Amino acid sequence: MSFVKRHGLWSKEQQEAASRLRKIVEEKNLEVLRLSFPDQHGILRGKTLVAGEALASLESGCSLTTTMLAKDTSHKTVFPVFTAGGGFGMKEMEGAADVLMVADPTTFRVLPWAPTTGWLLCDLYFADGRPVPFATRNLYRKVLDQLGSRGYDFVAGLEVEFHLFKLDDAHMAPEDAGQPGRPPSVSLLSHGYQYLTEQRYDQMEPALEIIRRDVLALGLPLRSVEVEFGPSQCEFTFQPTTGLDPADNMVLFRSAVKQIARRHGYHATFMCRPKLPNVFASGWHLHQSLVSRASGENAFMASDKDELLSPFAKHYLAGLLEHARASTVFTTPTINGYKRYRSYSLAPDRAIWGRDNRGVMIRVLGRPNDAATRLENRIGEPAANPYLYMASQILSGLDGVDRKLDPGPSADAPYETKAALLPKSLREAVVALQDDPFFRQALGPEFVDYYVHIKNAEIERFQAEVSDWEHREYFEMF
Repeated sequence: MSFVKRHGLWSKEQQEAASRLRKIVEEKNLEVLRLSFPDQHGILRGKTLVAGEALASLESGCSLTTTMLAKDTSHKTVFPVFTAGGGFGMKEMEGAADVLMVADPTTFRVLPWAPTTGWLLCDLYFADGRPVPFATRNLYRKVLDQLGSRGYDFVAGLEVEFHLFKLDDAHMAPEDAGQPGRPPSVSLLSHGYQYLTEQRYDQMEPALEIIRRDVLALGLPLRSVEVEFGPSQCEFTFQPTTGLDPADNMVLFRSAVKQIARRHGYHATFMCRPKLPNVFASGWHLHQSLVSRASGENAFMASDKDELLSPFAKHYLAGLLEHARASTVFTTPTINGYKRYRSYSLAPDRAIWGRDNRGVMIRVLGRPNDAATRLENRIGEPAANPYLYMASQILSGLDGVDRKLDPGPSADAPYETKAALLPKSLREAVVALQDDPFFRQALGPEFVDYYVHIKNAEIERFQAEVSDWEHREYFEMF
């Protein structure tokens, strides 16, 4: 009996998807399949197997070292993996032992930019069939299951900003290698500062067209392609999807954009604020709502003609605000991201909400009996792990519902309203997480301690290795 069957890891839908993908691999004469899992930072890691071996591993799993879960954002291992417990306090994690990647057949795609290559997203399991507790897709699925037990599905739409540059010099000489390596030299595709003008869009369109076509060919629900205010900055928006799909779409989109761009002589970065003159910070706005499984109706939609939101949605909104400071370590997980929280900048700097106001943290969109009613959280950065970002939203919102919290009035002057300020640094965000007992209980102390360890390692490395300029820009208070 296979590993998948022995532990009951696939649903009927996944079993049917596996049968379809086997036929597609044969019909399209695919040569290799990439098996990838999203790590703790939302970066795809994995192995590429020749097609026959990949198909054979679908139900048996593909081994992968546990050190993939022990790395910080510079890809350095920050746990003592060769000690007892491997730094995790778990026998299964010590000695760079193996876990198994098990493919989710419903995620199968053929990569348009590599037409003999198939792609599958995977989940991580120990040899006894238990989900690996540090794998964030597993964690998000568990949160979705909790939400489903209450009778709701999570719906999310994505607005993702990033920078797209012309690649001038990749700096691939041996002396340029390091951890991290020397950044590439780039030039702009547009000067920016002409937000949403057709002229600026046309300047970037030759590069955007390449990405747009492949993103659509992947089956991602692309809605629009826009030029942003900053130099060589753009935004892709996506139609709302449900459950795992929006998070899966985000990790595939980011990985796809970077690969497609590089193959065509461009460089894409989802870093919030690249260290380049005149660039603007990029954000990731998450539109969210809950839908009733029983009725199919939007649970956030107001029925009262004088209200923007249902009572349920107001409590959910209040939960997002209540846990905003602690959740920033998931929505903005990099040192680089915290300079985005500036007053009068179209980015939030405090935990408030407003009626269709782009200066608040939570922008409420909708009207009575409007099925598209939703909450737009403007707090996130595009480098965030989407599984943690979305899990933190659901958990925070449901805590507000359970405690019947009140979000207070709409903040029509968002940068003057008195409210809890968002953290000014990753260090402050980590402390906020540690000081919030709710997340420790909701995510489990095992995961919180693990994540805090990684973030503290990044902070310590930053303090020890970066320049005075970077300290001023990214670590000091405003």
